[in-house]
Amino acid sequence: MNEKYIPLYRKYRPQKLEEIVGQSHIKKALKNAIEMNRISHAYLFTGPRGTGKTSTARIFAKSLNCEKGPTINPCNECSNCIDITNSVPMDVIEIDAASNRKVEDAQNILEKVMYAPVNSKYKIYIIDEVHMLSNTAFNALLKTLEEPPENVIFILATTEVHKVLDTIKSRCQRFDFRRITTDDIVKHLRYISEQEKINITDDALYTIAKNSAGGMRDSIALLDQLSILDGEEAISTEDINNLLGRISFDKLKAISAEIVNSNPQGAIEILEDIYNSGNEPAQILNNLLDYFKNLLIVKNCRAEIIFELTQLNEIQIKELSEQVKNLETHQITSLIEKTENYIKEVKTTNNPRLWLEVGVIDLANLTENTKLADLQNRLIKLESGAAVVTSNSNNYTTPPSPVSTMHKIKEQIMAQQKGSETKKVEPQPEAKPETVTSEQKNVPVTKPVEAIIAETKNSTAKVAESSKDDDLGFSPMPVAKPAPKGDISDLWGQLLSAITSKPTEALLKQWGYPVKISSEETVIAIKTEIFLNKFNSGDKKTMVVNAVNTLFSQENSNVIIRLAQPNDVVVKPAPSKPMQPKKLVPVAESQPEYPDEEDVEQAKQDVKETEKSSKENPSQSQKHPTGILGHSDQVNMVMDLFDGKIIE
Repeated sequence: MNEKYIPLYRKYRPQKLEEIVGQSHIKKALKNAIEMNRISHAYLFTGPRGTGKTSTARIFAKSLNCEKGPTINPCNECSNCIDITNSVPMDVIEIDAASNRKVEDAQNILEKVMYAPVNSKYKIYIIDEVHMLSNTAFNALLKTLEEPPENVIFILATTEVHKVLDTIKSRCQRFDFRRITTDDIVKHLRYISEQEKINITDDALYTIAKNSAGGMRDSIALLDQLSILDGEEAISTEDINNLLGRISFDKLKAISAEIVNSNPQGAIEILEDIYNSGNEPAQILNNLLDYFKNLLIVKNCRAEIIFELTQLNEIQIKELSEQVKNLETHQITSLIEKTENYIKEVKTTNNPRLWLEVGVIDLANLTENTKLADLQNRLIKLESGAAVVTSNSNNYTTPPSPVSTMHKIKEQIMAQQKGSETKKVEPQPEAKPETVTSEQKNVPVTKPVEAIIAETKNSTAKVAESSKDDDLGFSPMPVAKPAPKGDISDLWGQLLSAITSKPTEALLKQWGYPVKISSEETVIAIKTEIFLNKFNSGDKKTMVVNAVNTLFSQENSNVIIRLAQPNDVVVKPAPSKPMQPKKLVPVAESQPEYPDEEDVEQAKQDVKETEKSSKENPSQSQKHPTGILGHSDQVNMVMDLFDGKIIE
């Protein structure tokens, strides 16, 4: 009775490398280092808590300082081994960096490092939670850690290696401890249970291993806590759930079934029973979140790995498989996201029960409307109903816009006139008058323009009159004035024709090309930066804006003139008749052709000759409102193009 009780995690701490559970890669590396006598001066052990970092450091120190060592099997009988086991060694110094993180503590270590070991071959410093040291303390240890005295070894252990300075990590041999697998934890727990005569089921051991998150120390500590419940009946999973405040699988299955079946009333009734059993709202939602996670795994993973990922027995996995048959993956992920959001709300609110009930009701109304097949069916119905509106068993089609119809007719007439120039059209018999709509593709060639326009007006009036007599209760939406149709090459030619200044037109044709031409936005690229500055600084851009306004019959058009880019496609204007603006202006019957590069060079030469002659006869260089008197149009164009002047 007077004997002091030793916790199981201390009683069953490993004393040799082969006794360490898991971490086979680390055990092999340390064994080879000892056998090959390749001992480093600094080691860094990192990994989650309870995975054996400190225990491995002690065993490694024991293997190096054993009187029979260095050996991979320390005797555990010599004075050095016994002192290390009892944590009272003289040459193995364990330091908790969390409570010794100042630079003064690091300096104390450095002062003692210079002394030789007393009873052992190596003087070993085990610094636990080394990431807690301050940067100043790290820097104080840096040089000594890189080149310590002979027979001095540093073993650093940490759970947060990202907080350790890179200069420290680069001077150590790093070993990453992995989480211990559930099977390894269960085997070790079964061994301890047999040694301690603890009556516990295998399912309970799996539940313990699952709750330890891969940490052996946490698993043994929980088994130690459950050992006091040992009685006539074996310790079960239900006992563990009651001790940890977890909800049983059956309860979670029942409430999730009500949620999946979209039954908020049943879900609330089961929730009341769970809540009255003493479970907190955040705990209930966390258990429910874990259950939904298992559903997602069962739905999407192979049977071989489901057991390892969920840590459930075969009966429970079978029940989950039946439940997910009526669920889709996106429904389960939606439930998980919703549950996670309500967990955050519960943790931050002053009324957690309210948000718990709201969350369960919301979850129970979620899956009904999120099935992919239902959404697809609804979408098909909406798409099929959007094309035709049914009223009094008659299909109603919106009449074509008169403006678009007239524009279509004009395009057809222009195309016919253009085709008649190259190909003689054979006379066709006169067709009967018929309604012209936007869907018509051909217009009789023999009909005059006036007859087609008159027929269009009559048909439009008839459609409008019939729409008044119909009892549909709505009228067609007004249609905006359409832009000129055609590809960008045609629009570019029309835009150039609408520019009133011929020099500006020639400049655009020679040094510019369109990127986009539309009523919303027009983008023009200029090949050289010199001409780009002329457009953006002078009145040439205003001329382009006015031309776009004329082209699209609008005001304040959005015109962007920028520098050409490598990925732009150069577009040449299509040969077409120039577009006439709204306000007709008398023009000459014969329009001058656009000057090409040879014309520009010839104009430059004319300017030089004019300058030379103006010096000889100054009276001939009188100014004229439209240019320089006595010079050709090409000379005037070049003068306007380059902002030049004749030097008198």
